[in-house]
Amino acid sequence: MSRIRGGHNFYQVRFSDREVMASKEIVDILLALDLNTIEIHKNSVKEEGFILYDSESMKKKFEGSQFIDIPFRKIALDIGKNSVMANTVATGAVLGLLDLGLDALNDILRMTFKGKGEEIIEKNIACAEAGYNYAHTNCPRCEAFGIPEPQARKLLLIDGVQAIGMGALVSGCRFYSAYPMSPSTGILNYVASRAEEYGLVVEQAEDEISAINMALGASFTGVRSMTGTSGGGFSLMVEGLSLAGMTETPIVIAEMQRPGPATGLPTRTEQGDLLFVLHAGHGEFPRVIFEPGTPEQAFYLTNKAFELAEKYQVPVFIQSDQYLGESEWTFENFDLGRLVYNDYRLREKDLEEAEEYKRYRYTDTGVSPLAVPGEAGKHLVVADSDEHDEEGHIIEDSETRIKMIQKRLLKKLPLTKKEIEAPLIYGDSSPEIMLIGHGSTYGVIKEIVDIYSKDKKISMMHFSQIYPLPEPEGLDYIELLKNTNLVISIENNTTGQFAKLVRAETGFEFTNQILKYDGRPFTVENLKEEVDAYL
Repeated sequence: MSRIRGGHNFYQVRFSDREVMASKEIVDILLALDLNTIEIHKNSVKEEGFILYDSESMKKKFEGSQFIDIPFRKIALDIGKNSVMANTVATGAVLGLLDLGLDALNDILRMTFKGKGEEIIEKNIACAEAGYNYAHTNCPRCEAFGIPEPQARKLLLIDGVQAIGMGALVSGCRFYSAYPMSPSTGILNYVASRAEEYGLVVEQAEDEISAINMALGASFTGVRSMTGTSGGGFSLMVEGLSLAGMTETPIVIAEMQRPGPATGLPTRTEQGDLLFVLHAGHGEFPRVIFEPGTPEQAFYLTNKAFELAEKYQVPVFIQSDQYLGESEWTFENFDLGRLVYNDYRLREKDLEEAEEYKRYRYTDTGVSPLAVPGEAGKHLVVADSDEHDEEGHIIEDSETRIKMIQKRLLKKLPLTKKEIEAPLIYGDSSPEIMLIGHGSTYGVIKEIVDIYSKDKKISMMHFSQIYPLPEPEGLDYIELLKNTNLVISIENNTTGQFAKLVRAETGFEFTNQILKYDGRPFTVENLKEEVDAYL
């Protein structure tokens, strides 16, 4: 997790010769750079695992077969002439423990320190090699690890916020405005780093009120626009969201969840904002909510968010959380052939033959013509936040009000429903046990299904396209749930918000729920323990 106030922090790296998608409680190797790390995490290390540490720096010596004392700081001073290179020594030591070679690390060191000159690069490479050799020499039982040489292939390493940012770029986003708020700030950082290359205007606004209104202004003037925030910032965006609903201005909003209320746990994770996002904004107007389960899904769903926002002139949310947003996954590649781009906006050449232009014209679909101001030729483009007639002028009569609500909401909603894909089913085709999840619980539930599938008929049903809920035509998922012996809903919040949504929309009630709300994601072990209790 990010640590705004500083303090203890850690990374967990998990790798395998098969696909892994979740965090674990138990680790094989603990690399401790301070005493606090050992005290907090030593009980998480497997009995046959290893704890690498520097007794001289920590001023404490540990006994036991798990502990490998490596003088990180001394090696850094002797070889690199600088104690700051102790990190490099430690990284080399882990690779030495695993006997994985130094080629990849040396390439990374050259790339990372290329701006600091050849001497710094060579000293870091020498420090890595010294740490590698020390661990290799001083760990006689490390051969039992038996880590095979990995295949020489390049994989895409990407986290959730980068995937959302990349999805926005390939979808033609040309304006992004935001006020930094973890864990959404990574999207702002990513698109800003690519702004010049892709012709994107990025604005760090003074607050979230400005951010959403800037994005709406940019969208009104004819470009694909996006904003991003977390729950606290989205609270300030709610009036702007209603403006998007009334003016039917396309916009994509990334809402990256963290535990609330108020500042809550600003660097932790939770799925606590679903019902807030669903019901935010005064008045009634349509919206679409996506909640990806992997960075790959985040990439494609961001693309779909822009498509539906432009096609139906509605706000579309990419909702995720700190866990998925800041976790890095590896993928073979993303299939760019799956991307969709359609320009639904009208410009002068599209309106040359038109006798008149009515921005809010009544149509069978509820979708009205969307012209670009300044590019509509002889026609005037009008938008108004008050209720309005077809031309965009303020009205007060009840008949027009009824027609406009029917156009904006009642006609569009059934069409957006048809765009929503059925939930993903993974596991047994005729399950006796079904685990239900949405968003970032995808990976951990999938692994739990794999664990139990050896001797149980078990499946996962995962929703990433949350609202509107999908139609039953493609997959009657409610009937499937009714015919399953044990159905368990799994959510990272206190009240089972997705279960409430399903009940409200379909009448189906989840009587069994596993809820986690301590600011931490589910791990394989703690979710298995919870499922075991039901079984």
